[in-house]
Amino acid sequence: MASLPRSLAALTRRPAPPSVCAQCRRAFVSGPVLQSGHNKWSKIKHDKAANDLKKNATRTIFTKNIALYSKLFGPNPNHNPQLAAAITAAKKASVPKDRIEAAVARGQGKTSGGAALESITFEAMVPPSVALIVDLETDNKLRSLQDMNQVVKKAKGAPTSSKFFFSRVGRVVLGTGESGVDVDQIMDAAIEAGAEDIEEGEDDTIVVWTQPTGTMQVCQALGDKYSLKILSSDIMWTANEDTKTKLDSSEALVEFAELLEQIRELPEVQAVYSNATKGSMTEKEWARIEENLD
Repeated sequence: MASLPRSLAALTRRPAPPSVCAQCRRAFVSGPVLQSGHNKWSKIKHDKAANDLKKNATRTIFTKNIALYSKLFGPNPNHNPQLAAAITAAKKASVPKDRIEAAVARGQGKTSGGAALESITFEAMVPPSVALIVDLETDNKLRSLQDMNQVVKKAKGAPTSSKFFFSRVGRVVLGTGESGVDVDQIMDAAIEAGAEDIEEGEDDTIVVWTQPTGTMQVCQALGDKYSLKILSSDIMWTANEDTKTKLDSSEALVEFAELLEQIRELPEVQAVYSNATKGSMTEKEWARIEENLD
């Protein structure tokens, strides 16, 4: 009888748990595996990338103004009130000191280290059948062209001639501010300075179109005489009307927008031109394209 309790105990003893690790045991759970913080971090990264793009675009506006005033009136802010004002505005917008110094030097055709800058034009065709022209200023032509080639080829585009889609023109944008000056008042002086067309722009501005060689003359003739602020002075490429390509909402549109953003991130890039025009897409979609084009 002494052996009976031992036999009953053996029958009622629970079997040993199987040797299964915690990671394998998770596979038997029917619910989804939670990854703590994953979606939140993805959203943070997406928002940060969008904010960085906006910040870079804003800084580009300030540095272009600094380079312009350095080119027009000299690199010394003590003798150049327009440059001094542009530098002050850039500092208030938290533009880094090295970028401000680089912009002043670029206006003189140099890097901040004193090396001469070379202006080059990069041409390409990218999906969906869109022509691109990118103006660059660099102290290393080979490196800049390699960077552009890499970005375009990654987007399934091809470096090739595209200038025949465009015309070269000069454009000066003048801010009227509180001066009360209108197009009619400066028409004669603008034509005498070499303007080929003049029109009212948005937000109290006047836009003057010239031959590429006439921009400096227009700036000097109209700016001081009528107390107009020179907001920009560019020699640019404009797409010929009969060569424009309409963009519609599609995967190709998203890829093209991403390509423009990648090009804008390259420090040597000064301007980006395209023959793309708005097709059947939302204003928000087109704004993403337009904000990265000159």
